[in-house]
Parts: sequence; structure tokens; C-alpha cells
Amino acid sequence: MKTSSRDLTQGSIAKQLLLFALPIFAGQIFQNLYNSVDSIIVGQAVGTTALAAVSASSDISMLLVGFFTGLSTGAGVLFSRFFGAKDEQNLHDAIHTAITFSLLFGVLIAGAGIFFSPMLLRVVNCPQDVYLEALDYLRIYLIGVLFTAIYNVGAGVLRAVGDSRTPFIYLVISSCCNIALDIILVALLHLGVSGAALATILSQFISVVLVFRRMLLTQDVYKLIPRDLKIHRALLKDILRLGLPAAIQACLIGLSNVFIQRYINSFGSAAMAGMGAGKRIDRFVGMVAQCLGLATATFVGQNVGAERLDRAFRGIRVVLLVCFSYVLVAGCIVYLLAEPLVHIFTNDENAIAFGVSMIHVMMPFYFCQALNQVFANAVRGFGKSFVVMICSISGMIVCRQIFLAIMMSFWHDIRILYFSFPFGWICASGAVMVYYFFTIRRKYPEEARLRRSA
Repeated sequence: MKTSSRDLTQGSIAKQLLLFALPIFAGQIFQNLYNSVDSIIVGQAVGTTALAAVSASSDISMLLVGFFTGLSTGAGVLFSRFFGAKDEQNLHDAIHTAITFSLLFGVLIAGAGIFFSPMLLRVVNCPQDVYLEALDYLRIYLIGVLFTAIYNVGAGVLRAVGDSRTPFIYLVISSCCNIALDIILVALLHLGVSGAALATILSQFISVVLVFRRMLLTQDVYKLIPRDLKIHRALLKDILRLGLPAAIQACLIGLSNVFIQRYINSFGSAAMAGMGAGKRIDRFVGMVAQCLGLATATFVGQNVGAERLDRAFRGIRVVLLVCFSYVLVAGCIVYLLAEPLVHIFTNDENAIAFGVSMIHVMMPFYFCQALNQVFANAVRGFGKSFVVMICSISGMIVCRQIFLAIMMSFWHDIRILYFSFPFGWICASGAVMVYYFFTIRRKYPEEARLRRSA
């Protein structure tokens, strides 16, 4: 019987990693593409204030979406360990536990987010000229948090068993639907930011239907059996032990970005629109590190489960080489073409200036973001999610907010905001690399040898 899972504990490391990561990377391109299309169509068809409204809402929505993304990433480490150890019963029970928990918790979080939307926009000091549009966008978008929660777990299951191709195909379909719906609802029916939000949640629903149809029909080890959907307490404890630190980390980083958005909003709608466009563009440079980071967590998790530690360490070195090569090439291209790229999103000259200056400040530091993504996911693959959470919170929240509080009190200059992003990457990557080299790299092989001898 043909299966779609992939055993990453065998074969060429570079080939296995690249074949596994390539669909994730292509999927991220499409995901960033349809997120960018939202902004492009809104900015060009509706105007600068509408683009500012979407930008004001994006960090708030990512605060909640990031929780489930982090939870599924951490839970995926447990799935990949069971798969690497060929423990099919625990893999089956862990998958059904994670899905059940996400369904229940997703409804709760989506409802709370919709109810507290006005308060969240007040927290970021959303300007009055964009407030009503931002509120409409945010409330509609947060309905889709439930779909995002469920999809992330399903896609995480597929990636954990080595199948990154299927989530990519579904993401392409979802992205194409989102683009088509954007054109229909925003450009043709003139529904404004509400149309953009509707397009997003409808496309997310389509991705959920596709991934769960796959899990229901497959005969592979990750088959979904509805009557088995229940919570196994011991496995939920393991899922939360690995997934909750990643979820809290993503959520708190999202909260930190919300407070940064408050600083951005103080510079007006042109700055909000320009930096919103700049963020969309810079994600295309950072996404390879993000994708290879996800691949690293699965690769390390499977090889730790199979007790192939040397292979796990060699895989991390391969990922670093690929990340650095891509960041060098893509970063240079985006840096040189910053102005025409931002111009795609808006024709407002002031907004364009803000977006270009943001890109020029951040691009030279993307090596630090790559280091953080690779080593954080490597450490998570070894089951140390709590450590990754502490390092990330310390660097990307505490250090960054201290930097902003001190610097902005002396110079109310938007360039300080630009520099705060790479400052957080440097602090977080430094902390997690110290833990990796001085704890995992030195001590973990010895612990594994002692377990085998016992």
C-alpha cells in the first residue's frame, strides 16, 4: 500500500530535508501571496486608510492565530517522535487528542477575540480615521481563528509524518480561492475591508475541509477516525508540555507586536500603511528560514525518536547553509527593489517612503532571524520547547520592549521601530544558540548513551 508519509531517519540528509522543506516553502509563498493580495487590492481599490485598517488589525489577529500555530508546531514534535519510533498507537491517540482540544479551545478563543475586538484596537491606539474599518475587518477575520486552529493541527500531523506535499497543495487551492474572492468581494462588489476579511475566512474554511478529507480517507498511520476523537489526558499533558510553550511564545510575541503597533499608529495612517506593506514584503525574505525551521523540528524530532543524534546534528548544519545562501540572494534583491515593491501596495508617496526605509533598515539583519528560526526549532525538536519559549520571550519581547521604551523616550523617530525588530532577533538567537551549543550539543548525546546502556 502506498503511503504519503516520509521517514526522515534514512537516506541523504540534504535531499530528504530539501524534498520535505520545498513544499512548505512553496506553500509559504502562496500564503504570503494571498495575504499580500489582500493588502494590494485593499490599498489600490479602497485607499490608504483601508490599508492602514488592515495593517492595524493584522498584529492583533496574529496574536490569536499565533497561539494555535505555536501549539501545532510543538505538538508536531510529539507526533514526529512517535512516528520515528514507529509507535503507531500513541501517534493515533495523540493526533485525535490534539484535534479534539483544538476544536474546543478554538471556539472559545474565536468568541473571546470577537467580543474583545474594540478593546484590542484601543490598546494599539488605533486612529479614529481607520477605527471603524479596522473593527469590521478584525471581527470578521477572527471568526476564521477556529478554522486556522483546526487546519494547523491537521497540517502539523501531515508534516510530522513527513508529508509536506499535501498541505502545500491544499494551501495553493486555498490561496487561489482567496485571491479570486478578494477580486470579487473587494474590487467588483466594493465590500471594502469586510470583503477582504470574508475572503480570508472562506479560504481558510476550504483548507480545513481539504486537510480533514485527506485524513478521513487515508489508510496511512495518521488516519482520522471521528469516533476516536477524545482527549487522552496523559497525551494531552505531553502535547501541552511541548506545544504550550510554543503557543505562549507565539502569543506573547504577537502581544509585543501589538504594542509596537501602538508606536506605529502614533505616526499616522501613512506610516501604518507603509509599514504594513513593508512587513508583507519582508516576509518573503524570512520565509525560507521559517520553512526550514519547521522542517528542522520534524527532522530532529524523528531522528531523536529513532536515536540517530549524529544525523540530527548534521541536518541542522545543512539547514543553516541553505538559509544563509537564500537570505543573501533574496535580501539583496529586495533591498535594491524596495521602492517599486512597496509601490505595488500603495500609490501614497508618504506611505511608500515609510515602507522603503523600513526594508532598508531590516534587510541586512535577516541572517539573525535565520539563526533564531533554525536553532529554536532544532532545540524544540529535542523536546526543549520551554527553553525556546524563555529565550524567545527574553529576546523578542523583554529586550525589544526595553529597547523601545528607552530609545523612544529620547528620540520619537520611526527608525527606532525599524531597528527594534532585528534587535529582538539578535537577542533571541544569541540566547537559544548558547543553550544549543553548551547544553544540547554537549550533554544530550551522553544522556542518550546512558539510556541505551541502561
